[in-house]
Amino acid sequence: MTPETALSEIAIKQNLEQFLLVLLVSLSVATISRLFVWFRRIPFTLLLVIVGSILAFEDIRLVNLSPELILEIFLPPLLFEAGWNMKWRELKRDLVPVTLFAIVGVIISVVGIAFGLNWFAGIPLAIALLVGASLSATDPISVVALLKELGAGQRLRTLMEGESLFNDGVAVVAFSLLVGIPMGTSEFSVSQTLLQFFTFVGIGGGVGCLIGFGISYLTQRFDSPLVEQSLTLVSAYGTYVVTETLGGSGVIGVVTVGLILGNFGSRIGMNPRTRIIVSEFWEFLAFFVNSIVFLLIGDQIQFPNLAANIQPILITIGGMVLTRAISTYGLSAISNGFANSKIDFKIQTVLWWGGLRGSVSIALALSVPTALQQRDEIIATVFGVVLFTLLVQGLTTQSLLEKLGLIGDQPLRQEYQELIARRVALNRVQNHLTEVIRRQETDPEFYRYQADLVNQELKAIQEKIDKMQAEYSFLQELSLNLLLEEMVDIEADTYADLIRSGRLDSNLSPILWKVFEEQKKTNEAQ
Repeated sequence: MTPETALSEIAIKQNLEQFLLVLLVSLSVATISRLFVWFRRIPFTLLLVIVGSILAFEDIRLVNLSPELILEIFLPPLLFEAGWNMKWRELKRDLVPVTLFAIVGVIISVVGIAFGLNWFAGIPLAIALLVGASLSATDPISVVALLKELGAGQRLRTLMEGESLFNDGVAVVAFSLLVGIPMGTSEFSVSQTLLQFFTFVGIGGGVGCLIGFGISYLTQRFDSPLVEQSLTLVSAYGTYVVTETLGGSGVIGVVTVGLILGNFGSRIGMNPRTRIIVSEFWEFLAFFVNSIVFLLIGDQIQFPNLAANIQPILITIGGMVLTRAISTYGLSAISNGFANSKIDFKIQTVLWWGGLRGSVSIALALSVPTALQQRDEIIATVFGVVLFTLLVQGLTTQSLLEKLGLIGDQPLRQEYQELIARRVALNRVQNHLTEVIRRQETDPEFYRYQADLVNQELKAIQEKIDKMQAEYSFLQELSLNLLLEEMVDIEADTYADLIRSGRLDSNLSPILWKVFEEQKKTNEAQ
C-alpha cells in the first residue's frame, strides 16, 4: 500500500466518523425533543441550532461546512420535497403575491441592507451588496413546521413556502451576478444584469420542465414503487447538476421539477400506493437532511468573529427587519389592490416576522471567494443575522401566532378533519367487508363479526362529528369545502386513469374547481 493510498483511507475513515457523529447527535436531539414536553414547544430545527451553538461555544467542531456541501448535496432534496408537496391549485391562487415577494422582495432586501451597511457602517457598497444578496433568501422551515404542528391555516403556509421556494432561486442568481463586482471581474449594468437573470431563470425552468414532464410520462409505462422513488431522487440531483452545468439556476430547476412531478407526474404516472410511498420517502429525507443542516449551522458559529463584527451585524438586522416589513406590507397592498389577493394584516405580520434565514444564506456567504479581503467579515455578519432570525424570530413566532389569533380554532379544525378522514377510511373498509361477504370467500360469520366492530367504531366517530357540528357551526362550511376538494380530486384521478389506459392523450385540468370558484364569486356578489 502506497503512502498516498494510506492517507486517502485515513481521510475517508475520518470523514465517515465525522458524519456518523453528526448523525448521532442530530438523532439524539430528535429523540430527546419527543421525550420531554418542554422541548416540544421549541421547533425541532431550532433546537438543533441551539445544540450546535452550545457545541460551538465549547469549541467542539463536528465537521467543516462547505458551500458545496449545502448547495449540491443538502439543498436539492429540501427544494424538491417542498415542490413535491406544494399543491399547484393553492399556489396558483396566490401566484401574484408569491411572485412579488420572490422577485421584488429580494431586490428590496438586497438594496436596503446594502445601503444601510454602506451608510451606517462604512462598508463598501460592492461588499454590502453581497451581504444583502446572501440574506435575501428566506428559509422558513422551522416556522412552517411550527405552523403545521399548531394547525395554522393552509394559506399562510402556502404563502411562506411558495415565497421561499422561488426566492431561493432568485437570491442565488442575484448573488452570482453581484459576486464578481468586488473582485473586479465584472461591472454592474442594468441591461446586462437583466439579461443574465432571465438566462439563469430560463435555463433552470426549461431544464426542470423537460426532466419533470419526461419522467412523468416515463413512469406511465410501468408500476414499480422503488424504481419510481429512485427516479424522483435522480431527478432532484440530476436537474441541479445539469442546470448548473448549462449555466442556469439549479435551484429554479429543482423547484420546477418538484412542482411538476408532485402535481402532474404523480397523478398520471403513479398509482395511489406509489404516491404514498414516494411522499413518505421524501418526508423522511427532508427530516434527515434538515437534522444535519441545522445542527451544522449552529456548530459552525465562530463567537469571537461575531463579537468583533457586532456593529455590522446589528445594522444588518435592523436593515433586514425594516426591508422585510416594507416588502411584506407594501407588496401585499399592491397584490390586494391589483389581484384581489385578500392577504389580511395578521397574515402579513406573520410573513414579516417569520421570514427566517438559514442554510441558503450560510452557503452563499461561505461561497465568497477567498481572494476577497472582507470575506471573513461577510461570513461573520451573515452568521450573526441567521442566528438572530432562528433563535429570536423563530422562538417568538408561536407567541405572535397566539396573540394574532391565527391558531385559535385551527386545532379544532384539525381534529374535525381527522375524524372525517377516519370516517371515510372506515366506510371503505366496511364496503370491502360487505363485498367479501357477498362473494362468500371464507367463513361469513368471521367477516360479519369484523363488520360489527367497524360499525361500532363508525357510530362512535359519527357521534363525535355530530357533537362538534352542533357546538361549532363553522364546521359545516369546512365539511362542504372538504367535499368539494374530494370531488375535484376524484375528477383529476379519473383523467389520470384514462391517460394510463391510453384512452386520453393529454392531461385535463378539473372543470369542477372552476365551477365552484365561479359559484363562490356569485354568492359573494349577492
